[in-house]
Amino acid sequence: MIIHKHHFCITLAAGALLLSSACGSLSSSQKQTMQDESFPTISYEGHRGARGLYPENSIGAMKTAIDLPKVTTLEMDCHITKDKKVVVYHDHYLNPKFVQYTDGKPLSGKDHKGIIYNYNYADLAQFDIGSKFYDDYPEQQNIPTSIALLSDLIDAAEAYAKEKRDKPMFYNIETKSKPGKDNEYHPAPQEFSDLLLQVIMDKGIASRTVIQSFDKRTIQYINQSYPTVKTSYLIGGNNKKNITELVDELGYTPFIISPHYSLVTAQFMKEAHSAGIKVVPWTVNDKKEIQKLEALQVDGIISDYPNLF
Repeated sequence: MIIHKHHFCITLAAGALLLSSACGSLSSSQKQTMQDESFPTISYEGHRGARGLYPENSIGAMKTAIDLPKVTTLEMDCHITKDKKVVVYHDHYLNPKFVQYTDGKPLSGKDHKGIIYNYNYADLAQFDIGSKFYDDYPEQQNIPTSIALLSDLIDAAEAYAKEKRDKPMFYNIETKSKPGKDNEYHPAPQEFSDLLLQVIMDKGIASRTVIQSFDKRTIQYINQSYPTVKTSYLIGGNNKKNITELVDELGYTPFIISPHYSLVTAQFMKEAHSAGIKVVPWTVNDKKEIQKLEALQVDGIISDYPNLF
């Protein structure tokens, strides 16, 4: 069942997800207070879990990140399958760089770069995303790994964090959607967002979750329909717009702007913080660059190698 958001405001108290019909009565400052609650002072984020160390976007990658004490946040990507399941996977296709069949054979026929949205979730069980040596990430552990349901990954991460940590993890989840590819690579933005948010609400992690996207359509919809869910606007390295222009383009002030790390300057930080926006750059895989960004007082850092934090 999909909850119809327009009549409810998501609020969280005592760790429980409550639905209130009083959404319209909340002031902007009250909404901001709710969104800011307990967010890490610096959000140290394992990119796709810990892509440099363990097969990306997998349950094992999230556990690897949880084992690293400075990591506060599990970053990941989501797609939707043909049968409307939310899976944790980055590319819109089966990437032969690291995906093979479970018997070790290379992808072939329709499965070679097969589009995720064309498969039912059960069909994805035939693929292994972790055993093949990945040239781009030579330190990555090679181990049989399957594409996970978001719901299963959250269950595993929550249980493991409870065992290993004093506090639960935060989540930064990307909607892998792209203008011009609706109903080809993924559902339309509203359906994509509703399916994703349903899992997040069912698992009770909405207060600890940020939804990020390069596709402004999904986060615009989420901001309108799920107003207390934190959102982040991802910005590519070729961006020439300042903070004011990015906010105008988006049509609202996001909780976070997440730029390619090369865009972060003292002026960028000043403009963002003056607007009440946090800055969490991606993807930073060099220790000196991490230290440089920390000196600029970024609000978080996303890295394939969270062991560098």
